[in-house]
Amino acid sequence: MFNMAEKIKLTIGAVIDQPGSSTATKTGSWRSVRPVWDQKKCTQCMICWQFCPDISIPEKDKKRLETDFDYCKGCGICAQVCPFAAITMVKEEK
Repeated sequence: MFNMAEKIKLTIGAVIDQPGSSTATKTGSWRSVRPVWDQKKCTQCMICWQFCPDISIPEKDKKRLETDFDYCKGCGICAQVCPFAAITMVKEEK
């Protein structure tokens, strides 16, 4: 049985003493579908990067890199906004 008290360290009085951060919580395990990026179709317009709510599409030198699946929740927004159909959503294989 999962024991929440063993996984979470609480401060005295459950006071939140640090701001929240999505980089501190890997949420990729929530996915049921995942994006597949076709680099040949991609024009590096960066629209997917702008719309990703989880910042799971890293960039370097104003170019998109492979999806960071530690943080991608599989929402599919990147695939929806890509004007070149360079991103498709596929069922997550566990």
